[in-house]
Amino acid sequence: MDQHTPKAHTHAHTVDDAADDNGDAYRAIDRLREALAAQVTLGLSPAAVALATIDWAMHLSMAPGKRMELADKAVRKATRLAAYVGEAATHADATPAIAPLPGDRRFASEGWSQQPYAFLAQAFLLNQQWWHNVTHGVPGVSQHHQDVVAFATRQLLDMASPSNTPFTNPEVIDRTITSAGANLLEGYFNFVEDVRRNIAGEPPAGTEAFVPGKTVAVTPGKVIYRNHLIELIQYAPTTDEVLAEPVLIVPAWIMKYYILDLSVHNSLVRDLVSRGHTVFCISWRNPTADDRDMSLDDYRRDGVMAALDAVNAVVPDRKIHATGYCLGGTLLSIAAAAMARVRDDRLASVTMFAAQTDFTEPGELALFIDDSQMHVLDSIMWHRGYLASNQMAGAFQMLRSNDLVWSRIVHDYMMGERTPMNDLMAWNADATRMPYRMHSEYLRRLYLHNELAAGRLMVDGHPAALQNIRVPMFVVGTERDHVAPWHSVYKIHYLTDTDVTFVLTSGGHNAGIVSEPHHPHRHYRIALKRITDPCISAEEWFETAPTEEGSWWPAWSAWLAAHSPQERVAPPPMGVAGSPDYAPREDAPGTYVFQR
Repeated sequence: MDQHTPKAHTHAHTVDDAADDNGDAYRAIDRLREALAAQVTLGLSPAAVALATIDWAMHLSMAPGKRMELADKAVRKATRLAAYVGEAATHADATPAIAPLPGDRRFASEGWSQQPYAFLAQAFLLNQQWWHNVTHGVPGVSQHHQDVVAFATRQLLDMASPSNTPFTNPEVIDRTITSAGANLLEGYFNFVEDVRRNIAGEPPAGTEAFVPGKTVAVTPGKVIYRNHLIELIQYAPTTDEVLAEPVLIVPAWIMKYYILDLSVHNSLVRDLVSRGHTVFCISWRNPTADDRDMSLDDYRRDGVMAALDAVNAVVPDRKIHATGYCLGGTLLSIAAAAMARVRDDRLASVTMFAAQTDFTEPGELALFIDDSQMHVLDSIMWHRGYLASNQMAGAFQMLRSNDLVWSRIVHDYMMGERTPMNDLMAWNADATRMPYRMHSEYLRRLYLHNELAAGRLMVDGHPAALQNIRVPMFVVGTERDHVAPWHSVYKIHYLTDTDVTFVLTSGGHNAGIVSEPHHPHRHYRIALKRITDPCISAEEWFETAPTEEGSWWPAWSAWLAAHSPQERVAPPPMGVAGSPDYAPREDAPGTYVFQR
């Protein structure tokens, strides 16, 4: 009897293994169905939207007090609108019943102060405010579901705005009359061209004027290292002497690196070089389906760590000021924490631009990150091997539909004018892809499960604890960031035991970082929290941090200089001559930046 028992177990394991293999096949069917359905749902999860709607609707139906409050608010708003109409009938300068929200410029032109357009704008704004009350504060609704319902409702309201209809927009009507309809004809031609470009996979009109290496990304330099994932660019010095410790920039792989080297007048790289810094910058490969299995740790190892090795080869025996932007900053923080644990002391400081390390308040991007939505995204990426750039661009556009979608439709198609293309807009259209495994790990482990802040993110079998970072940090948040809200970026104060200089600058996720000196209407707040200082909330910091006018770039350059050896040295050579790995190759911007 005993002799037969192992055979029974062996047979059971064989059956279980076969069942597991069949399970993978069944899961593949589910993924394929989800990926095909996503082509109809624009990559959104119908289940996630349905669950949020049911949660909100059921709780609202069981909340008589909330419904009574909404009825009372509806009557009050109708009364305010009626009072406004009565006053407007006898006074041309009637006091508006409601003002647009800050940043909402849909009704800013003079035409919207005339009737009946003023009435349409006031009715819309009051209706918008009422729907905000409808979707917020319903007792029992989960915060995530409330945010999803509020976001979806806002998208529908934005579609219905009178500013988006040619028959109710006074600017469009006036232009149509004065041009005898030529604006609509020009708008039609603009629409046809945009559709043609979209079908052909071409970038938007006007981007052809911004070519890396010719009109953007023109700071002189050499590619001195290349592997499958990165090219490392070393920039040529412009001063006779330089600071002894170099700067390594780790941009996000969700974008082309040259946002930090745009035109001559607004290049952060050029500004650093002109101030005597030796600058290296990673240019990421644009992954294809063949790169589907590249992991988040591959990006750390073959990206950040490989770049550090290359910088060490060019500038030996010198510490490095590592700088990360957006996802690059998050990855840099992981790498720095892992380095600190094994006492790798090559870093002189860590700088992070608009980069999150705690994802409990990640902003409206969290609307697209829950278990149901992750199943859809996983299935799309599993099917293709990557997340397409147009899907990511679409998500960002939805977050700011007024600025990035509807205002463009009105301006380009109804007014018949092309929105002037600039370097930042052209760069934004030069999007990249995300490999399946890496992006899935990033969203699940960081956004969904917040493993980095919780100390559960493992690197080489050990947790990457941010508390182990001991080098000084310079962290930048932006006031109007819809990708990495500054309150979320500020949480680095709660996760590290080191000196943190925090900067809050005007602008958004990109424009706040590309904040060159002499740019008008720029300001920033800056304050240092030493390791011995008590930690304060973001709101307290905002009230006490002094405000400075202008760009924060000079303050960062001075901070780097203050945390470097004071002597200046001769510029290092470009790469390592004769080295099989680090010899200078082609001129910047290299080859990876041109991958489509």
